[in-house]
Amino acid sequence: MTSDQLLTAPDTVLPALRGAVAGLPSYVPGRRSAGMDIAALASNESHYEPLPAAAAAVAEAASTMNRYPDSAAVELRERLARHLGVTAGEVAVGPGSVGVLQQIITGLCDAGDEVIFAWRSFEAYPILVELAGARRVHIPLDEAEGHDLDAMAAAVTDRTKVILLCTPNNPTGVPISHERIEVFLQAVPSSVLVVIDEAYVEYAEAGSGPDSLALYRRYPNVCILRTFSKAYGLAGLRVGYAVAAPTIAEGLRRTALPFAVSALAQMAAVASLDAGEEMEARVAAVRQERARMAAHLEARGWKLKPSQGNFLWIRADGSLRASLVDAFDASGILVRAYQGDGVRITVADSASNNRVLRILEAHAA
Repeated sequence: MTSDQLLTAPDTVLPALRGAVAGLPSYVPGRRSAGMDIAALASNESHYEPLPAAAAAVAEAASTMNRYPDSAAVELRERLARHLGVTAGEVAVGPGSVGVLQQIITGLCDAGDEVIFAWRSFEAYPILVELAGARRVHIPLDEAEGHDLDAMAAAVTDRTKVILLCTPNNPTGVPISHERIEVFLQAVPSSVLVVIDEAYVEYAEAGSGPDSLALYRRYPNVCILRTFSKAYGLAGLRVGYAVAAPTIAEGLRRTALPFAVSALAQMAAVASLDAGEEMEARVAAVRQERARMAAHLEARGWKLKPSQGNFLWIRADGSLRASLVDAFDASGILVRAYQGDGVRITVADSASNNRVLRILEAHAA
């Protein structure tokens, strides 16, 4: 019997997926470049080539690909601890910040427990929550495209285990101030883990968002979540990390898939931390381009919220959104469109950014 006959046999009963998996929405990745003149601005990747030190570390590590990596990521955790002023026991690593977030939700949530997050925010949040059998509680963004912390605090119940605060928020770019998060933490039970997701923190202007390490030192139910995928340019290697109270961090390490972070990724991350000045110079250039684009668009009638990520958020629904996506597609520019909400555009090199500006000028109010 062929595989086709097996699938079409009337008496064939195949193994059933869990209900939570069968109904799970798929994560929609940013569209990929398929040509030399395509501007790939959909995934918020760094448009720079890898840091030379990171590329050299990968080349050196390549000769050890036949060996398993250090599953405990001791060298990377110790280097991160020195970088952040914490102990290695407070650090957990995983395959990107989304991998660490899965470890967080798996480690803290039983079936029926609740995870609160703003919406719209990072699209992986509801997927990871439902996969764990937990219940997602999403709170609409406020009029400023940011987190409604009062509503989020009011949504806490005795089943709430985790709250996710994305700052700067993806996809809107709006940060949450230190003062607002501190007031929020005072209103939230200490038994609830508050995850400050800072995937884009390196791109934020100083003082625009929280001093998350200071908050963590004062509130032990805070967990900081970061990644090497964005500013450090290691999106293809998948390495992120969390800073949490030692007992929480140990739990995250226990829930991690063994050997999930490759030796290449670990060595590249360590080398990237050692090349911090070069990374900061690249980030400064992105900030400069972000400000230039925003000023240009605002002068032509676009009303933008100040973004602190490496992207701009264009609030657009209905015909405007469709028109923008069509225009970008026709011009070979890949952007991230969100059904009913808007368009997110990665800030890249000046030539690509100028192509974006020309499209948006033609659609200005």
